Amino acid sequence: MSGWHPYVVDLTGDAAAAALALAGDAAREYGTVESPDLQAEALTIAQELPRDVRRALNAFRLSEPSCVCLVRGLPVDDAALGPTPRTRAERERGGQTAAEVFFYLCAALLGDPIAWSTKHSGRIMHTIAPLPEDEDEQLASSSTTPLTWHTEDAFHPLRADYVALLCLRNPDGVPTTVGCVDNLTLPPRVREVLSQPRFTITPDGSQLASGGMAAMAANPEPVPLLFGAQDAPYLRLDQFYTRPLDSDAEARSALDSLLAATDASLSRYALRPGEVCIVDNYRAVHGRDSFRARYDGTDRWLRRLNIARDLRRSRALRAAPAVRVLGTSA
Repeated sequence: MSGWHPYVVDLTGDAAAAALALAGDAAREYGTVESPDLQAEALTIAQELPRDVRRALNAFRLSEPSCVCLVRGLPVDDAALGPTPRTRAERERGGQTAAEVFFYLCAALLGDPIAWSTKHSGRIMHTIAPLPEDEDEQLASSSTTPLTWHTEDAFHPLRADYVALLCLRNPDGVPTTVGCVDNLTLPPRVREVLSQPRFTITPDGSQLASGGMAAMAANPEPVPLLFGAQDAPYLRLDQFYTRPLDSDAEARSALDSLLAATDASLSRYALRPGEVCIVDNYRAVHGRDSFRARYDGTDRWLRRLNIARDLRRSRALRAAPAVRVLGTSA
């Protein structure tokens, strides 16, 4: 990766073996990461991961040393995976392998994995693989068109703090793109304008497909794009769905500057099987380059988790305190 430096956690042979053994035991006991029992016990189980892994992920959470954390060294048996999912029905399966449970345990050390009722049938862990009907869409299941960079669910105040990816298969080395707010060079007045509620962000197609976010699309609330500490701001931005308020020329100019600066800051990294990439959703945007899918069972295959540091904030949208699926209205 050029232009920025991920926070790297390397699993040694012994640590990787211990982590996989722990995750494998949990997979056999609970069956799948979609199990409410595993979700309830995940943080407790995660305390048995190697201390170096726990220490590193806690440091990433507390100190924000980078916009991205990369966990490396987890072995993945390609032959045992089976074919990359090729239909929506196929992608709703899974979540029971040791690698997937390890991925979930890492996420539990950062917060609580959450789901939206409007996406992936409300499943906690998403399959990211190309679908032929989505080739040209602005969806993670596209291929021939680039997935433009974005804050995950940028339009929503309850968006995840982190979006995490587990690479299971990437034979063509398709790059993930990441741009970090720390690398943006913007004039003071532009930063000031971007810190004011003079912009709107509408839901993307993955949310609107079920109609649950129609009101937010029709009447988006004006929001700032930079927020938090002035000297180290957080960012919410979607290259495709962010607009300035009508007739606000200064906001239009500031947004153009932000888009150009973000484009200039992008880095590309092709995830390798077994690597976990955790993007700080408050400090970075992410996307994906275009590629030619084969739909023969060997295409790029990732798993995705959205992670909230404070589950209580979304209580009005969840059926019960321990439920991790968010609806669309209180």
